[in-house]
Parts: sequence; C-alpha cells; structure tokens
Amino acid sequence: MSRILIVRAHPLTSEASRSMQLADAFVRAYVRLHPDHDVSDLNLYSVAIPEIDLDLLSGWRKLSAGVPFVHLDQPEQNKVTLFSNYTDQFLAADKVVIANPLWNLGVPTRLKAWVDTICVAGKTFRYNAAGDAVGLVTGKKALHIQASGGVFGGQDPASVYLKTMFNFLGVTDFVQVTAEGMDHDPTHADEIMARAFARIEQAAKEF
Repeated sequence: MSRILIVRAHPLTSEASRSMQLADAFVRAYVRLHPDHDVSDLNLYSVAIPEIDLDLLSGWRKLSAGVPFVHLDQPEQNKVTLFSNYTDQFLAADKVVIANPLWNLGVPTRLKAWVDTICVAGKTFRYNAAGDAVGLVTGKKALHIQASGGVFGGQDPASVYLKTMFNFLGVTDFVQVTAEGMDHDPTHADEIMARAFARIEQAAKEF
C-alpha cells in the first residue's frame, strides 16, 4: 500500500479555484484507480503552518546547545513540534502532490512555509565532505498541479522553484500538470481546462 500526501495551497475551494478543481479531479481519479492506497489531504489554509521566525530559531539554537525540550518557552515548544510534524508527515509519504495557483509569479506564502518544513539538514538533505548538498529523499514521487492565467510553458518561477527544491531533496521523479492561459484567452478557458483534466486522469493512472 502506497501513502500519498495531497498538499493544497489555496484558500478557495474548487467552486472558485481552477487549481483546486484539478486537485479534486486527481484525488477522485487516484482513489478510483488505487482504492487500497492511503490518501492524506492537507489544506495549508485550514491548518497552522509555522514560519521560520524568532521562536523557531531560538528553540533550535537552545536544543543544539543541549537545552532539554521541556525547558524551551511554550511558543518555542509549540512551533518546533509543529514544524517537525510536517517534516515527518512528508517523510512518511511515498508520493506527494502539490496543487497551487500561480500568484505574482510565485507560490502562495503558506506553500513556501510548508516547503521550509521539508527542507531539514540531516533529515531530508545533508552536506558531504566537499560541502555539497546531497538529497536524502530518494524513491519518492512528486506531482505538481498548477493553474495560471498566463502562458509560461511550466517555466514560471513557481514551477521552477518547486521542481528545484524537490530535486534538491533527492526527488527526481517530478511531474508537472499545468493549466495555463485562461485569463490570457478566456474564450478558450474551457478547452484549456479540458486538456488539463485529461492530463490529470493520465497522471493518476501513472503516479
């Protein structure tokens, strides 16, 4: 049985978000095709995502200095625990799906905060003797789903960022499904989405 983690990075539902429509379509198809797999659906706008702030940095510094966890301040304990829980959830998944809109050529800030939780030296990457980073997350598959109003051929900064980060962690099996140009050419929006839904169906079969 494979464990798949769906990471949604949009405050809106599929009623108003095309990227969430694609995410919903993928989940429906994947569950239909792989009924025995364990699917976890994480909406980043329905949970607390810790940013790397003063509490986290001071908590980590104290722990590195040998301070027992129970002696950390309460905000430090809460954020360190929450951060580590997201790291562990990511590591436990065999497959990861990220669905997001393209906002101002970047990913939503909550998605950036989540990516920070999965980039942990010693857990998801390490440095070798030469000082080069080596990804420790091998054998994992990733799918990136993104809708955008313009046309970028999957080479927009958000798409490149996510692929770069997953490759950095050692995830080389990284697939992208994009729906692009709906705002640029609204008369063909339905056609663009129909093609994207077809690619989503195929991705669910192969993922």
